[in-house]
Amino acid sequence: MKKSLCANRGASRRVGYDVDGSRWISTRQWSLPFLADAEQVSSLRRALRTHLECWGLQELRDSAELCVSELAANVIKHVGPGTPSTLVTSLNSTHLRIAVHDPDPRALPTLACADVEAETGRGMALIEAVSDRWGVDLSGDRKATWCELRVSAARAGRHAALPRLARAADLLSLYGGEVSLPLGPGQSRLGTVVTQDAAIDIITDVLYWCRVYGRDADDVLDQAQAHFEAETDARFS
Repeated sequence: MKKSLCANRGASRRVGYDVDGSRWISTRQWSLPFLADAEQVSSLRRALRTHLECWGLQELRDSAELCVSELAANVIKHVGPGTPSTLVTSLNSTHLRIAVHDPDPRALPTLACADVEAETGRGMALIEAVSDRWGVDLSGDRKATWCELRVSAARAGRHAALPRLARAADLLSLYGGEVSLPLGPGQSRLGTVVTQDAAIDIITDVLYWCRVYGRDADDVLDQAQAHFEAETDARFS
């Protein structure tokens, strides 16, 4: 077994630590359990695409979708179809990290030198080509194969305002709403209505909470509006 689990870049075995030994601090993270089947890959790509839009990282879509496809395919091929796995995506001010967790720490990915005309064996080479770095974290009886894509300086500057949007999207999904970002050419009007209904349900539940705990609902809404206006002014001033 090779001592380095990261192709020429070094990978720590300590989950939660970056390749240089520093702690990975994620400002946003989400996970999605899935079974490692070819039919699931398109769903993984679609879910990832939605979160990239929430985080304002549409320019990373092609590279990120390729990475999640290859990471999932790696589990299917080397661990086995139907393996319970988890996609975990996290974002800090400099990198987007995409990781696929599976229960087999023995089946380690390798950077193979596949022939140009080969139809298989190029998965990690593709990840190597499009990502900033990649590696493997081992933890007990599990492993996480990950890669990182660099976030542009312009996007990093905007990132401070994005967690609220992402948190809102996560909350709306809990209420059964199809997360709808600003309406675009390929977006369903019905999806926007469903999301709006979920938002109304959230606000209604907050008002119930205010009544039960004796809080002034108008005062809470006024404070929320004031916070919103202050943050909006700060972003665009």
